[in-house]
Amino acid sequence: MSARHRGGEVVGRVDDLAPVEAGAVLFLRLWGSSDRDAQPSDLSLMREVDAGSRALETLERICSLCAQHGRRPLMRHSLGCDCLGADENFFAQMIGAAADGGREDAMMLATLIVRPDFAPALAALSEEFGLALKTLSGPVNPRDRVLH
Repeated sequence: MSARHRGGEVVGRVDDLAPVEAGAVLFLRLWGSSDRDAQPSDLSLMREVDAGSRALETLERICSLCAQHGRRPLMRHSLGCDCLGADENFFAQMIGAAADGGREDAMMLATLIVRPDFAPALAALSEEFGLALKTLSGPVNPRDRVLH
């Protein structure tokens, strides 16, 4: 597999991700989609959430930053695909880490996606978007958390 396609290499399944990370993959796949009518109800719901329009603007800024200053184009699987690609996984983990307050982890992952001089901006936007996805996914039952 050439370096150009490695970002699309399957590394897992979307179903195995936590809700915030799975949402990040879904919205990454939706970004730039030519078929706006095919978007799932989550995107409509996001627009109805109080901060929904701001979250969608943040997503647009994240994806534009990745497209303009990325190390290479992010590979994405199709919307209905159950597979999780390597680039999608990096993106999802960055959003999830940022949403959980893991700024250093989000920054490290951001440097894998964009040039290092744009990583702080991407990490900050990831936190804003991740928190919106966390709100969208609803409250987490403390009993569901695994303690290490």
